[in-house]
Amino acid sequence: MSTPFGFGMDPESLRDAPLFRELQRVMASGGGDPVNWELARQVGVASAAEAGADPEPTDADRAALQDAVRVAELHVARTTGMDPPAAVARVTPLRRAEWVADAASGLRGLIEPAAVRMTEALGGAFAEQLPPEAAPMASMLSQLGPLVHGSQVGQVLGAQAGSALGGYEVALPRVDPAVLAFVPANLASLQKDWSLDAAELRTWVAVHEVSHRLSLSGAWARGSVSGLVDDFLATITIDVAAITERLAALQPGDAEGLEQALGGEGDGLFGTVLDDEQRIKLARIQAFVGAAEGWADHVTEVVGRTLLGSHERIEEAMRRRGEAQDAEPIFTRLLGIPLDRATFATGRRFCDAVAERTDEATLAQMWASAEAMPSFPELEEPTLWLSRTV
Repeated sequence: MSTPFGFGMDPESLRDAPLFRELQRVMASGGGDPVNWELARQVGVASAAEAGADPEPTDADRAALQDAVRVAELHVARTTGMDPPAAVARVTPLRRAEWVADAASGLRGLIEPAAVRMTEALGGAFAEQLPPEAAPMASMLSQLGPLVHGSQVGQVLGAQAGSALGGYEVALPRVDPAVLAFVPANLASLQKDWSLDAAELRTWVAVHEVSHRLSLSGAWARGSVSGLVDDFLATITIDVAAITERLAALQPGDAEGLEQALGGEGDGLFGTVLDDEQRIKLARIQAFVGAAEGWADHVTEVVGRTLLGSHERIEEAMRRRGEAQDAEPIFTRLLGIPLDRATFATGRRFCDAVAERTDEATLAQMWASAEAMPSFPELEEPTLWLSRTV
C-alpha cells in the first residue's frame, strides 16, 4: 500500500504500533508544556550516569570553591574595572545529575519559546506543503514536538553534565545571577587526568565563571538575548521535504530513527532553512554569544597569567577539553540555532585586539547596554567598534 509520503506504511496503522503507543503515553506526562520536561530530566540523568560515579559534594568542596570565588571576584573586578553585582554570589557545588536540573531550569525561559516557535513552524509547514490526505501523519508528528524537544534537551544536558565544570557552560544570562554553580566531580576528574594543581584549577574555573556572571548579570542582558532568539525563530522556515525523505526509511519500532529524522543533520532541530533575513538575525545572536565567550576567555587569561603559576598548563587542558567535545556548541544543540566554535574564536580575537589597542576598562564598556555590544562585523573588525564607542 502506498501513502502520500511514499513510506510504504499507513499513517493510521501507526497508532497501534508499540512505539507510537509508548510515545502517546510519554506525551501525556508532559503537562501541556512545549517541552516534555519530565522526559528531559529522565533522559538527562540517565545520560549523566554514563560519566561514572556521581558523589555528593562535601563541605570541603564547598569551602574550597568559596575561597576560589572570593579570590576570583577580587582579581576580575580589579582587572576589568567593572563594579561587581549587588548580590553576593552563592557558591553551589552540584552532582552531575543536579547540574542537569540546574541547567534545565536556568535555560527554560529560552528553550520553551524556541520550542513553541519550532513546533508552530513545523505544523504550518506540514499544512502548507503536504496534501490533505496526509493530515493524520502531520497531526501526529506535530504532537511529537514536546517529546522530541524533551528528548533532545535531556540528551544534550546529560552529555554535557559529564564534563561541565560550572554553570556557564552556555554563555547566556542565568535566571538567578547570584548563583555560581560548580561540579566538583568533573573538576577532580580533569585535575587528575592532567595532573593539575587542584587549587589553581578551581581558581581558573572560578575566574571564568565570575567573568561570565559579571558580564551577563546586567538587567538588560537577559531580555536582549531572549529578544534576539525570538526574533530569529519568529520567521524560520522548515524543510518538510527533507523531513519526509528521512522518514521514508523509518520503521514503526525505530525510536532512534524517528528522533534523527525529526532532528535533522547540522541544521538545528527539524532542519531550518536560512534566507538572507535569517542570516542577518543569526549574526546578531552570534555576535552576543561570541562576545560573551570571548570576553570571559580573555579576562581569564589576563588574570591567570598573573595569578596562577600553572596557567599555561591549565589553558592547554581546557583547549584539549574543548576539542574533545561535540563539534556543535551546546547552544546550537539546545535551541536549534546554527552556531560554530569559530564564532567564539572571533569574539576572543576581538577582545584581545581591543584591550591591546586601548585597555581593559575600554573593552568592558561593551557590557554597559545592548547598544554598546559589538555587531558581528565589529567583532571581525574591532576598529569599527572602537570608532563607534570610544
